[in-house]
Amino acid sequence: MLIGLCGGICAGKTSIASYLIQEHQFKRIRLARPDGTPVVEKSAYNTRVPTPDPRSFDEELSFPTTDALLDFVTLRWRERWVTTDIWDEKVVDALLRRPFFLLVSVDAPVSVRWQRFMERCLKTNLNPPTLEQFVLRNDAHLYSPGTGLGALIERAQLKLLNSTTSLATLNSSLKSLDLPNGSRLRPSWDQYFMRLADLAAQRSNCMKRAVGCVIVREKRVISTGYNGTPRGMTNCNEGGCPRCNSALPGGVGLSTCLCLHAEENALLEAGRDRIGEGAILYCNTCPCLTCSVKITQVGISEVVYNQAYLVDTKTAEIFAESGVRLRQFSPPREGLVDLSTGVAGLSLDALGGAEDTYENMVDDARKFLDDESFLRPV
Repeated sequence: MLIGLCGGICAGKTSIASYLIQEHQFKRIRLARPDGTPVVEKSAYNTRVPTPDPRSFDEELSFPTTDALLDFVTLRWRERWVTTDIWDEKVVDALLRRPFFLLVSVDAPVSVRWQRFMERCLKTNLNPPTLEQFVLRNDAHLYSPGTGLGALIERAQLKLLNSTTSLATLNSSLKSLDLPNGSRLRPSWDQYFMRLADLAAQRSNCMKRAVGCVIVREKRVISTGYNGTPRGMTNCNEGGCPRCNSALPGGVGLSTCLCLHAEENALLEAGRDRIGEGAILYCNTCPCLTCSVKITQVGISEVVYNQAYLVDTKTAEIFAESGVRLRQFSPPREGLVDLSTGVAGLSLDALGGAEDTYENMVDDARKFLDDESFLRPV
């Protein structure tokens, strides 16, 4: 695995690289800078400000070209490598050809980065630039046509916002984020099928909620579905379902809804004969009570969902009694993650695991079923 950290001056790339080295046994690897030191990395009087690097560096891990670096890492891709030397889009284009490369951008408010840069200057007895100088230099560094880093930062698979002033908070966030997770490079089966469910949800025409579903057996897709009005009717997003196009709150007026749920569409597409034993249903939202009954009837053995819904406990009751396993899956965080909160990327595993969540839901379901008072008329 090779993680490339890109971003502006004093965004925190070196701190994150040091964390990976100390906590996850990564090795720092260098790529020669093709041009001179940019002015944003210089003091008020254009003297280069040294980058703090607490660890000595092995010259054997320094390479003159991207191709040389890639040749070296390709032979050792099962090891863990990190570099902060992502200089331009040519470097990114070359590295992204390798399936073991993860591009991560790091950013922070410009005022925070200026404060960090001033501290760096003062430690080396150099005069720091003024805030105005720093902002102008930073803009040139990030947004100059053809050479600015802004364009390649946008290509990062994971974007980190590092406004924290505490290394302890930063390291805690990085721990929960789990940067070295291999599924960031190659999705797990759960992640793969949940992405397909998310993709199916994008076809939804329901005005209330976009839901996608995938039915799988032996790691092969049997059918997909998304929610919306039945075939031949006006789409929900064109006014076809009065209930969904009204301002009714969630769970109200469901008997008047004309939309088929994603799970229903997937079940209808597959049919009981094609589903067979051992089929797994992936849905980006926990199935409702009505869908859970139908899922049980056709013989689905396991349901995996991402987002919660209003009637999760009732759904768990149905599945607990019928022997269908219910499991919540939270994939690794992607997109923009704020590291200052200290809980970035908090997953079910960090909270005790998906199995614990499932067991708690089953316990609640059993308590509900043991209480016969819900059978008595009010």
